[in-house]
Amino acid sequence: MTTRNIITKLLALFFTTVLFMQTGCDSKELQIFSPPITGTAAAKFYLSTPSKTSLLALQTTGIIPFTANDNFTITVSENTTYQSIDGFGYSLTGGSAMLINNMSPSAKTEILEELFGQGENSLAVSYLRISIGASDLDSAVFSYNDLPVGQTDVPQNSFSIAPDLVHLIPILKRIKAINPNVKIMASPWSAPTWMKTNGSSVNGSLQTAYYASYATYFQKYIQAMQANGIFIDAVTIQNEPENPFNNPSMVMTAPQQANFIKNNLGPVLQAAGIRSKIIIFDHNLDNVNYPISILNDAAANQYIDGSAFHLYAGQIENMSQVHNAHPNKNIYFTEQWIQAPGNFQEDIKWHLRELIIGATRNWSKTVLEWNLASNPTNGPNTPGGCTKCLGAITINGSTVTRNSAYYIIGHASKWVKPGSIRIGSNSSVELPNVAFKTPDNKIVVIVLNNTTTQKSFNISAAGKPVSTKLPAGSVGTYVW
Repeated sequence: MTTRNIITKLLALFFTTVLFMQTGCDSKELQIFSPPITGTAAAKFYLSTPSKTSLLALQTTGIIPFTANDNFTITVSENTTYQSIDGFGYSLTGGSAMLINNMSPSAKTEILEELFGQGENSLAVSYLRISIGASDLDSAVFSYNDLPVGQTDVPQNSFSIAPDLVHLIPILKRIKAINPNVKIMASPWSAPTWMKTNGSSVNGSLQTAYYASYATYFQKYIQAMQANGIFIDAVTIQNEPENPFNNPSMVMTAPQQANFIKNNLGPVLQAAGIRSKIIIFDHNLDNVNYPISILNDAAANQYIDGSAFHLYAGQIENMSQVHNAHPNKNIYFTEQWIQAPGNFQEDIKWHLRELIIGATRNWSKTVLEWNLASNPTNGPNTPGGCTKCLGAITINGSTVTRNSAYYIIGHASKWVKPGSIRIGSNSSVELPNVAFKTPDNKIVVIVLNNTTTQKSFNISAAGKPVSTKLPAGSVGTYVW
């Protein structure tokens, strides 16, 4: 190579770098000063910044066709495949359903289309978790078979989902009309109090004498929802089985959960021809021995689809321990709250790093935030229920405010459709990322700038590498 050619290439690189860093000009402007760059960038780039100056917004600057540089390169490998994705979404608590259902007809239609539709301005939420009976974010505690003290109903003759017919089921029907493919997971916070060791909605355990009756309770619930047009894709056995403090709550040890599944719930659902998946644990990642010990029980294992987790304790990487112990079983991330009033800058960084990126890089098929909607005082909630749980949206009458979890989930749900496959990508502490191939053969790469300074880097994907940059603490979704 001649000296003149070397100088020409160095000058082209200099002008490209200076203009890209200083002006953020688009690729057409760059072509004037940098002959080696031709055409526009292959990927689309959607950005959210801590300052909220950009929120899930398509960018016309900040991404160009690849130019030679020394920056970190995220290399995506389409041939390295991991788990399929079931969806991204929220818990639709009874309180959330009530708030949405009480909106004006036009406002209700608008927010449901925005959340669950497939349009350009929709989040395309694809997975929901609901409670079997009340959660602590309902306005009152209830089960589907509440009886006066001293009475029992072993055959579950008085079972009724009537409380859900007021708000929850009408909203679920509206959602399914918008997106029939939304998957629904259901989780109990407690069995009916007459079945428990302490006769209370708080703490206590399921009496062994009622294990068979409780399996019938699950069966009747799934069938009643199906009769109302709501297919329950999966049930977890107990929300937070090691948490005795919530209202409602119920403690269930790993041996108790294994016994209930292998001797009661599994055989009952199988005999009834029910296809809903059975998912275990549904609690924190500091105790992976809980799900592993149940999966080690061959009699229980045969009925179990996988394990669900929260991250109020433990490390997100612990999900891979459960996967490695039983690689034929699925992993789900089902709950994480944001404490009101929220801190958008910190919320988006932590939740993108640990959940959207971290959970999926550790085999999770879902990422669900807690919860979908709350009112301006973070209600409704049961006595003793959460008073600081910030919804993804705040609903005040018919007015909607979009909070951190709205954008956190949106960075995945809008582009990573159900059936997408996680594919290989190298990562770094500064630029954690995750990559997917969608059912329509698009490549999606979600990247977080986990630092306090702007970072420039490259992404090599789909044979069409790009050079890009992210402001400090920002997240970008790149789509080829």
